Amino acid sequence: MRSRNAIVAGVLGGLALGALAGLSAFFAWPMLLQSKALTAPSHPKFAEVRWPFPTDEWGEGKAFRCASADCGVEVNVYIRAKIGFCNCLTGVSDDNELDRLSDFNLMGGKPAVLGAGHEIKIAWMKGRSRAYAVSEPYRAPGSTLAIAFNDRCDAIVATATVAHDRPAALEPSVIEFLNSEPVVHWAEVTLGL
Repeated sequence: MRSRNAIVAGVLGGLALGALAGLSAFFAWPMLLQSKALTAPSHPKFAEVRWPFPTDEWGEGKAFRCASADCGVEVNVYIRAKIGFCNCLTGVSDDNELDRLSDFNLMGGKPAVLGAGHEIKIAWMKGRSRAYAVSEPYRAPGSTLAIAFNDRCDAIVATATVAHDRPAALEPSVIEFLNSEPVVHWAEVTLGL
């Protein structure tokens, strides 16, 4: 009787260990794929798509997508104006102001910071960019770039979602896109310049 219980316990323990190993491999596989090196695309192509979010106090913005064939991984950029919401004296001068302006609510809450933000320039406007990790249950890991820049008291906020856990390689392409003629023209019209 005792050896039978030991055999049953051994078999059940082995099955549990095998199930645990299988589940670990199943859920870790997307993370392993996402962690591979990512290089900046030579010619990213962003195409305008429909704004996917419900209307809130800031209204709809513009949405753009760069397919994985053009950017190495899928990148979505969402931009919109926040008129009169920027610090008129200092602009987007620090990470606290960037966090305050960012559209984290569109992504379901504030993601985890990957590092300190840094200054950026879009056309004549100065601002900041900062990378964040996004981890949601049942989704492969990804990241978000929060970018905000201002003209006096008015801010333009851009959120770039990246289907990769390290967005640094794609940030220059996103900044270049935000400096493109169609986006700068949209900013001028939206800000009433």
